[in-house]
Amino acid sequence: MRTPGTPETPPATLTVSQLNRQAKTLLESHFDFVWVEGEVSNFAAPSSGHWYFSLKDGRAQVRCAMFRNRNERVRFTPENGDAIRLRCRVSLYEGRGEFQLIVEHLEHAGAGALQAAFEKLKARLLAEGLFDPARKQALPASVSRLGIITSPTGAAIHDILTVLRRRCPAIAVYLLPVAVQGEGAAAQVAGAIECANRWHKEGKVQMDALIVGRGGGSLEDLWAFNEEIVARAIAASDLPIVSAVGHEVDFSIADMAADHRAATPSAAAELLSPDQREWQQRLRMAERDLVRLMSRKLADATLRLTHLKQRLKHPGAQLREQAQRLDEMEQRLLRAQRNHFLQQRGRLALLENRLTARSPLPALRQLQRDTVQWRQRLQAAMLQQLKVKNQNLGRLAQLLDSLSPLGTLQRGFAIVTDSKGNVLRDAGQVAVGDEVEARLARGRLGLVVKRAD
Repeated sequence: MRTPGTPETPPATLTVSQLNRQAKTLLESHFDFVWVEGEVSNFAAPSSGHWYFSLKDGRAQVRCAMFRNRNERVRFTPENGDAIRLRCRVSLYEGRGEFQLIVEHLEHAGAGALQAAFEKLKARLLAEGLFDPARKQALPASVSRLGIITSPTGAAIHDILTVLRRRCPAIAVYLLPVAVQGEGAAAQVAGAIECANRWHKEGKVQMDALIVGRGGGSLEDLWAFNEEIVARAIAASDLPIVSAVGHEVDFSIADMAADHRAATPSAAAELLSPDQREWQQRLRMAERDLVRLMSRKLADATLRLTHLKQRLKHPGAQLREQAQRLDEMEQRLLRAQRNHFLQQRGRLALLENRLTARSPLPALRQLQRDTVQWRQRLQAAMLQQLKVKNQNLGRLAQLLDSLSPLGTLQRGFAIVTDSKGNVLRDAGQVAVGDEVEARLARGRLGLVVKRAD
């Protein structure tokens, strides 16, 4: 209580910086992390790597900042008009006294619902035993015919074929093209799995295993592989299936239902393909082991022969007989060695012939010949079309010429116009003394009206 007569103490005066700092401290201490959803506008990404944008709804908007060390973890760059969901801290930019959100995490609006749907389906299928390791099939030890279910234009098929060409080009590849995202993609993937199994059972196309997958993307992009229809088609497959969906950090329902999960499409191709260089190295090692074993056996036989010679103390005839038998054994050993070498060389040539027979070069040459034939047919068809169009053009030119007023003038008629250029069709349009002009087939005449009736 102020004492009468004592002057009133004025309130403390704050600078603008002090006011903004206190407001910032108050906001940041009052709010914990919050989730906010809205539409992106005024998005900017300067060279610093930070993101600045506004988040708005039908009645309000707020400025947002997401610094580079946070947005590097986001798999997409938002654009104006995108509906997004933020996990952020409420703050204030002191330099302008501007209320803003500091974004820690960003995702498409609805991603939380998708994650909840993912966990719900995962729990239900897990309870049914669909992911039980006991029902999963072992992968074949050797794959010569491989089915691939993915987009024909995506990065996944390119990566798989690149690995197969490098490791084992003899593997026959059957591509079952499907859409890997968007409406109907899950039904296409499930249908392709069922189709591959049906072909295999009917003997139309024999396959040793299937790769089902696509390249990386957001949860929405990968959602076709989180559909129940795909999981049940994978579980019902008689063919072993390797799931290769997205990158190593991505994990889908298809991965859990498949017989084996590969971190990437390239890893799936490496898992199912032997390395031809390893085969060649194993053959060379086997050949060296064989030569070493034969040399050892020959050395043992020679040593044994030497011991026998030392023990022989019989007369010359028996000595010669034993020597002859030893010579025969040596010849048999040499023949066996030579035959064994020839057999191994024949097996090696057979393997080389098999690799050559499965080379894609003949098919490529046939495709090149087919391309030349189709190009020739296309050129012939184009020339024929040009000829027909030229004939039609000629007929149309003749018809146009027959309808041209110039043709009428050639037959002796004239077009008469008044001084204003109006075509005269009635004598009542002019009076005696008016000047008119007559256009003939060649040239024009200036005339004066002497009679108009």
